[in-house]
Amino acid sequence: MPNDERMTVDERYKYLRAMQRRYQQAKRGRRSLFLDDMVEITGLHRKSLLRLMGGAIERRVRQRQRGKWYDREVKEAVAAIAQSLDWICAERVQPVLVETAERMERDGELELSAAVRSKLATVSIATVQRLLVGVPRDPAHLPRPRREPANGLAREIPAQRIPWDEPEAGHFEVDLVHHSGPSASGQYVHTLQMVDVATGWSERVAVLGRSYLVIQDAFQRVLERLPFPVREVHPDNGSEFLNHHLVRFWGARASGVILTRSRPWQKNDNRFVEQKNSSLVRAYLGHDRLDTVQQTQLLNRLYELMGLYYNLFQPVMRLVDKSSVVASDGSHRTKRRFDVARTPSQRLCASAALDPHQRQQLETLREGINHCQLRRDIYALLDQLDALPPAAPELGPQDVYLTLSHTPEEPKGEDSTPATLSIE
Repeated sequence: MPNDERMTVDERYKYLRAMQRRYQQAKRGRRSLFLDDMVEITGLHRKSLLRLMGGAIERRVRQRQRGKWYDREVKEAVAAIAQSLDWICAERVQPVLVETAERMERDGELELSAAVRSKLATVSIATVQRLLVGVPRDPAHLPRPRREPANGLAREIPAQRIPWDEPEAGHFEVDLVHHSGPSASGQYVHTLQMVDVATGWSERVAVLGRSYLVIQDAFQRVLERLPFPVREVHPDNGSEFLNHHLVRFWGARASGVILTRSRPWQKNDNRFVEQKNSSLVRAYLGHDRLDTVQQTQLLNRLYELMGLYYNLFQPVMRLVDKSSVVASDGSHRTKRRFDVARTPSQRLCASAALDPHQRQQLETLREGINHCQLRRDIYALLDQLDALPPAAPELGPQDVYLTLSHTPEEPKGEDSTPATLSIE
């Protein structure tokens, strides 16, 4: 019987009780055939089945309980590792337990005995889940759709979505998160986020307003940080992305970039970046209003640290297969299978997007960072951000030029879209 179809212990006892009466009433030759069937179905040894058929088939209470293999020291080590990775799920923690423990020990964040180190190498996903039940977490540092008119340029850009199994790095979903608070009036901060579908690599930049100047500056920041080339940019249908200035920008900065867009009102076409909007933006900033130059500048410092933390140290899982399964009642459901969790940087190094020298640079960067201290720095910046006051009405509008990292270029005519940008 295949491993995924083996009986549970209770199912096995129920089956054997049903077979016992038939076995005892059968003749000698027939009993041998029954035993053959029971061996194949239950996986038990023939001698064990002979003993069970002659007595009471009941589960016995264990006379002597086994001691705990994963003791308090192992539990404390697993909890410290999970905390350092910001309490991600057990499926993402388990593959990197030993690697993270060794890094934390090297950085002086964790003390490991030889016994604990050897046990961490054998911990399963279910055991990680069990060990973390009831573990008190550090005090919460995290704070607590609008349709746009169609624009003519959007009609020239194909509406589609990036395949979930895209194998090549560089295909980015793009979105803008609003930090307007309860009122969308006036100028306020937005977070521009880009997520690579193949590797899970993500980048974030804070911008004040939605003018082409600040959006262009945000894209420039991202291009300077990325260790691999952009091959596709896939935003929604917002005019802050689909305008001649930014089409010209991508054509001039990155030759051969493909520009696509989501289908109107189909939020799931940008499902990867939408998920990260929740876990990497809203989870940290909530829905409070941010509307000053100082908040924008501090938020960009925070996003630089978050880029290192999440891209180099936090493992993510990727969907590798999905199929339709018919349930017993005739309904259909989708069965999804995920691969072993790996960090975006590990996925990137395993791809063909980097040459050996670039891989070595990325590994050197990763080895030189204490990720526990990096996490503490992130939350320290969050505390500073919470302490900043919102814009005072009497001070007038904020100067968005103070938030730019590059000197703005003089825009050209809208008909000068370069041929190096593909929108087909």
